Amino acid sequence: MLIGYARVSKADGSQSLDLQRDALLAAGVDESRIYADRAPGKKDERPGLEACLKALREGDLLVVWKLDRLGRSLHHLVKTVTGLSDRGVGLKVLTGQGAQIDTTTAAGRLSFGIFAALAEFESELIRERTMAGLQAARARGRKGGRKFALTKAQVRMAQAAMASRDTSVSGLSKELGVRPATLYRYVDPNGNLREYGKRVLSA
Repeated sequence: MLIGYARVSKADGSQSLDLQRDALLAAGVDESRIYADRAPGKKDERPGLEACLKALREGDLLVVWKLDRLGRSLHHLVKTVTGLSDRGVGLKVLTGQGAQIDTTTAAGRLSFGIFAALAEFESELIRERTMAGLQAARARGRKGGRKFALTKAQVRMAQAAMASRDTSVSGLSKELGVRPATLYRYVDPNGNLREYGKRVLSA
């Protein structure tokens, strides 16, 4: 099944969804299966994307007009698409940079692999700078490090809630006192544990 996602924001001047919607329809996506947001790319709360990700099932193909419509950053984009791949969902980009990406084909997976490698490189640089900063702080008698936003009980609650298709991500996030982006660091849209969630439960 083809499922489309579109996003516009005042920041980039594209305030109308018509262009993206027309492109998705031309690609074979049914009107009723197009999800959309009107929000800046860096905004964490995107209910249209959340609903889209929850609607996707194994064997489906997510279609977007341009790659930058989907991710807030390169790292977020790679995490999103990797999560889709783990669920057996493909991604197809219609135009712009990344238009060669269709993760249902070998060539498309190779192209996305290059993006993933760049994101990993960026992540390693950030990690190295963070570790160097912490070592410098410890040398001066200071301690640092990020505290977990969720407790073990909250992670278990998030797992159970996200496993249900009826769960509102925004509502659950408010109940837990975190942003949706923070929640997704601990569990994926299907309630499976992510790295932060595993670390909390093993602590």
